[in-house]
Amino acid sequence: MTAPAFDDRNGVSPVYLHRLVASAGDIDELGHVSNIVYLRWVQDAATAHSEAVGWDFDRYKALGSVFVVRKHEITYYTPVLVGDAVTCRTWVDGWRGASSPRCTVIVRDKDDAKVATCTTLWALIDIESGRPRRLTAEMREDFAQEPRQP
Repeated sequence: MTAPAFDDRNGVSPVYLHRLVASAGDIDELGHVSNIVYLRWVQDAATAHSEAVGWDFDRYKALGSVFVVRKHEITYYTPVLVGDAVTCRTWVDGWRGASSPRCTVIVRDKDDAKVATCTTLWALIDIESGRPRRLTAEMREDFAQEPRQP
């Protein structure tokens, strides 16, 4: 997987914006958002983006396939504190057989500071066999459309 440029460029999908606020339960012993929470935010943004283009869990189940994470590469830049609003900017960066890299940039809203970047390699697998399954043309077309923003 090659490292993305991590700007607001588009890959094969338009950028989806997922906004949230850091809660007290997100904070670790050091007083800032835990590293694990960033990964949850990345996954939540990917799920929301998928739903925004018409691919919710029921549709994946009907297809007989689901996406699973193969790999996360995350870099942390600036801490987020309780009450800070952030925006996850996420997009699909390509399609390869049964896999798809997705880029996410997390930005703190009050000062537009880059908080973290993450590249996640997702793999489409068959629910029954657990084996990789090629991405469908319909899936590629749906993700190429402008997503419904919340």
